[in-house]
Amino acid sequence: MNRLTAEEFRKTKKIPLIVVLDNVRSMYNVGSILRTADGFRIKQVCLCGITGTPPHQEIHKTALGAEDSVDWKYYKSTLECIEKLRKDNYTIIAVEQVEGSQNMIEWSDVQPLAVIFGNEVKGISQEIIDAADYCLEIPQIGTKHSFNVSCTAAMVMWQYFKNVEKYVNNL
Repeated sequence: MNRLTAEEFRKTKKIPLIVVLDNVRSMYNVGSILRTADGFRIKQVCLCGITGTPPHQEIHKTALGAEDSVDWKYYKSTLECIEKLRKDNYTIIAVEQVEGSQNMIEWSDVQPLAVIFGNEVKGISQEIIDAADYCLEIPQIGTKHSFNVSCTAAMVMWQYFKNVEKYVNNL
């Protein structure tokens, strides 16, 4: 299938997207997000606060080795991570349902971005939302008012990948 090895993956150019996990408690969600990050050749995943880190059996179960290919870094706090990313000229986006959030259907941003995904129960704290440049929301029309964090991350990574698709051939 012409797949890259983990070593080859680490050396390849990535799309300029950083995924930030803010206190995500499920190791299975962390693994799933790492696996999706590998699939879209995401630059980095930042694991913050209580978010688990590899090596861990539950992360490996859903990451299927992506924990070894994707560049990931742990931060004690999400604010510390945001400060670092801002210094590196990333636009910071909180993926959360808040007043004034941008509808993902209309989202076309292609600049280097850091997208924050929150805790499965509490979401992203107001402090982190306030630190973001803007918020992004996935429209929903069913009876539920949220998606699983790993599903949300996958949808956002896919949309960003589509936004930068014309640049992907240069990777």
